[in-house]
Amino acid sequence: MLEISEIESKILNMMYSGLDDATIARRLNIGYRTVQRRVQGLMLRVGATGRVALGARAQELGLLEIG
Repeated sequence: MLEISEIESKILNMMYSGLDDATIARRLNIGYRTVQRRVQGLMLRVGATGRVALGARAQELGLLEIG
């Protein structure tokens, strides 16, 4: 299974719930560009070509805290 950091998990779950990068950054008290870089890194690691694909792939890999 793919290992992701706690911050990556939070970002991924917030993104999946529909929050934009600016809102995620504010809620986690991190920079907007940090959110963007983390999302880009996650997309590369799971082989996703976009955010929707990242969400789908994360769900397949069991990385989301849904339900």
